[in-house]
Amino acid sequence: MKKIVTILGARPQFVKAAVLSRVIKEHKQIEEVIVHTGQHFDNNMSAVFFTEMNIPEPAYNLKIHSLTHGAMTGQMLEKIEEVLLKEKPEAVVVYGDTNSTLAGALAAKKLHIKIVHIEAGLRSFNMSMPEEVNRILTDRMANLLCCPTENAMQNLKDEGYDTLPIQLVNCGDIMKDAVAYYSKFSAKKSTLISKLRLQDKKFIVATLHRQENTDDVQKLQQIISGLEALHTTHEVILPLHPRTKKILEKHQIVPKLTCIEPLGYFDMLELLKHCLLVVTDSGGLQKEAFFNQKNCIIIREETEWLELVNNGFATIVGADSKKMQTAYQEFQTKKSDFSVPLYGDQVGEKIHQSIINLMNN
Repeated sequence: MKKIVTILGARPQFVKAAVLSRVIKEHKQIEEVIVHTGQHFDNNMSAVFFTEMNIPEPAYNLKIHSLTHGAMTGQMLEKIEEVLLKEKPEAVVVYGDTNSTLAGALAAKKLHIKIVHIEAGLRSFNMSMPEEVNRILTDRMANLLCCPTENAMQNLKDEGYDTLPIQLVNCGDIMKDAVAYYSKFSAKKSTLISKLRLQDKKFIVATLHRQENTDDVQKLQQIISGLEALHTTHEVILPLHPRTKKILEKHQIVPKLTCIEPLGYFDMLELLKHCLLVVTDSGGLQKEAFFNQKNCIIIREETEWLELVNNGFATIVGADSKKMQTAYQEFQTKKSDFSVPLYGDQVGEKIHQSIINLMNN
């Protein structure tokens, strides 16, 4: 049986991996070895996902976290290389755009192991974002690029990838499979709605964690100010990323919002199912909002998920609190048709078959 090593490190990657791991287990054609770099180490950001979503326990936990980008990526590269030399897989699977993604791809490339990049081809066209650097470098090293959208496919073609000996496949967005599957169980698994007494309330879900927002105090204050303005009309629930929490405390910013601890996947699904609107700088949550038929205000200057904006499901406001309030007012009366097929279907199956094809060539 052929073997793959899957590299995971951050919350959204655990969710995506749960889908593919389940498909791999069902088909029994591939042995999967999971490596957790430790990039997200807080229990609510990491361990809870493996428990809740029945993801196979990582064979390796590298426990690398809370370092600068260079130190983190370097240590991951060293430790992942050791794992790959021991496991000798036919392919390495990486997800998204984190330091774990780049380190996994680099380690595999140096050892001449095939690389599968899931969620390939996304571009913000903002090279000041660490994520943009990570995804571009990972795409260039990969042997199989599993794109989530036609926009992502077009980005790669515009960069000349269709002239390279690399497989490009539009498999659709694996997050769609995750939401469809786990939504069946979330109401039984989560008690958060009753715990926060939100049963009969219209409320807003917000998340805030990207460096360009949290490391710029002026931007951070603007975003918090905008959220506080929304909170006067509808309660804003803000699960606080550990890093964001530290920065708020450092600058003595106390948001007048309902701030809670980071959430497991089922709790977040229930919030998304019941909320009025989503405000976020997370790429994954923009789509999860759409999959749960909710509009989204994007607190960034750009998005990789242009189809959400182009079809009116999301609005980009940056850190401008006034634009945030304007978008909020517009979404109050907007009726969106969420049946538009933007992200494919049976995505896990398509990715699995693409990996089989890669390893058989």
